[in-house]
Amino acid sequence: MSAVPPSSAISVVVPVLNEEELLPNTLARLERFSPMQIILVDGGSRDGTIDLLQSWVSTGSGRMLLSAPAGRARQMNEGARRADGDILLFLHADSVLPDEGLNVMIRALKDPRVAGGAFRLKIDHPHPLLRMISWGANARSSLLKLPYGDQGLFVRKELFRALGGFADIPLMEDVDFVRRLKRCGQVVLLKQTMTTSCRRWQKNGLLKTSARNAMTLLLYFMGVSPKRLAGWYDRQSV
Repeated sequence: MSAVPPSSAISVVVPVLNEEELLPNTLARLERFSPMQIILVDGGSRDGTIDLLQSWVSTGSGRMLLSAPAGRARQMNEGARRADGDILLFLHADSVLPDEGLNVMIRALKDPRVAGGAFRLKIDHPHPLLRMISWGANARSSLLKLPYGDQGLFVRKELFRALGGFADIPLMEDVDFVRRLKRCGQVVLLKQTMTTSCRRWQKNGLLKTSARNAMTLLLYFMGVSPKRLAGWYDRQSV
C-alpha cells in the first residue's frame, strides 16, 4: 500500500463503461492506495460492471460510485464535481498508477509554477513496436507538454474548476484540457511510468491503431471538429 501524506487530500476519478473483465484487476490495484477518495463513474454499463462496483464500494471507506451519461469527459466532470480532494487525478480504468505516483504528484504540485501534469507512458507488452509507441508518446509529452489521458492527468481541483473542466466533446477531451492547462503554468511529465493496457493495439492491430491515433491528432490540430473525428475514429476501429 502506498502512503499518502494526510495534508494533501487527493480524489482519484475513474470513468468506466462495460469493464466487467478488467475491473477485478483494476479494483485490486486501486486498493493499494487506500485510504483515499476513489470515485468511479459509470457511463451506462450493460454487463456486470455495476454489480462489481457496488460490491467493491460497499466494502471500503472513501469509495464512491456515480453514474453519468456515456462519454469520458462527462463522466470525469461528474466525478470531479463530487470530489472532496484538493488534487484531482484522472485515471483510465486500464491504467496502473505507479506505487510512488501519488507522493511524486504531490511534490510536483507544491511548486506554484506547476499547473498540472501526467506520468510517463508504458504499454504492458514487450513488443518492440509498442516500446517505440511508448517512447514516441513520452517524447511528445516532454517536448510539446501534451500528455494524453492514459498517462494519468493531475491538477489542483480549484484550477480544474476555474478552467471549466473537460469540454463536453466525444473525443480529444484530454488534449483540449491540457492545451488550456498550459496557459496557466507548467505541465510536467513525471519520470515515473503509468502502465496502460495494450488491448487497443491488440484489438485493431499495432500499425493500424498507431496510424489512426496519429491521424486523429493531426486532424484535430487542423481544425476538424471532435464530433466528426469521433465518427471517423469509430469507423476505423471496426
